[in-house]
Amino acid sequence: MKRVAVIGAGAMGSGIAQVAAMAGHEVILYDAFPNAVAKGRDGISQSLNKLAEKGKITDQEAKTIFGRLYFAESLDSIAGSDLIIEAIIEREEEKKKLFALIEPLVSEQAIIASNTSSLPITSLANGLKHPERFIGIHFFNPPVMMQLVEIIPALQTASYIIENIMQEIRSWGKTPVRAKDTPGFIVNRIARPYYGEALRIAEEQLATPAMIDKAMKHLGGFRMGPFELMDFIGNDINEAVTRSVWTSMHFDSRYRPSQLQVNLVRAGWYGRKSGRGYYDYAAKVEEPSDALTEEHAYIFRRVLVMLINEAADALYYGIASKEDIDLAMTLGVNYPKGLLKWADEKGIAECVRQIDDLYYLYKEERYRCSVLLRKMAEARQTFYG
Repeated sequence: MKRVAVIGAGAMGSGIAQVAAMAGHEVILYDAFPNAVAKGRDGISQSLNKLAEKGKITDQEAKTIFGRLYFAESLDSIAGSDLIIEAIIEREEEKKKLFALIEPLVSEQAIIASNTSSLPITSLANGLKHPERFIGIHFFNPPVMMQLVEIIPALQTASYIIENIMQEIRSWGKTPVRAKDTPGFIVNRIARPYYGEALRIAEEQLATPAMIDKAMKHLGGFRMGPFELMDFIGNDINEAVTRSVWTSMHFDSRYRPSQLQVNLVRAGWYGRKSGRGYYDYAAKVEEPSDALTEEHAYIFRRVLVMLINEAADALYYGIASKEDIDLAMTLGVNYPKGLLKWADEKGIAECVRQIDDLYYLYKEERYRCSVLLRKMAEARQTFYG
């Protein structure tokens, strides 16, 4: 591939354009809003200058990379592109309108892709004259820094397109993992209990957000606790992704949004960007004491086993391979280790026992044990042998 077009010049689109340019491609960056293109251009320039200042690239390399970028004022400028990546607003109807405009402008051999994080790839492909060349390429924010890229074929995607894109993304210096076209793909699906179970524990008044964050960081080795992370991501964004997965999964109770988070969104308490979320960032934050209690241990075990259960179900339903699941969670959300590897260390039978204890206590579907975990416990199997 020689020419790459990125449509949507926000943080994600600009980042993807920079990654492609750094990989040696001629890149066209277009947005329907000229101000967005100008902002994207300035953002890429600043990013390249910072990389040069840190010694990651030379000043000359920064200029050469920037020289490969063309900031377009017209969608027609994408003509002749070999790969077109859409990175606009997360609305299916808007994306489909865009794809209908793109298709007549490019050759039948050009690959059209979406960077969506939650919309069904198969549905986005539907309506194209050549849906077999459509695929999902989901980068993580910020694209320049994050290694993981989820590759999601539609039902219609030709097998050779999948292999071409996997190789292409590797050539960009990224790590691709293949995911089935299901709600949340790999990372956004499997990560839901990290937020959802933490919120449930807080709603039950078993622990405060600070106490839960401390348990997951100090006992689990997670870089950020769930409430710190939700405030960092933005509670409006986190709640919207949760609601999207919940709706797409036919209102499965495992993914149900938390009323606690819904109320924060209604109040405009989005987290760091608004100055207040689960924490008040204008006030002095009191560090919790270093002492770890049995309550902290219970919190950690409960959240971890729900994550493991979700990862096992993803494997059971063929969402991805065990290697790609563990790779996705370590590279995509910086988990300290792969969840399936963690299950082996913890003991599959012990995981089943802990999940069953939760089910017997609550009698709720959200605590049903993965069929795969139960079968493995009975057969005394492990994920990695």
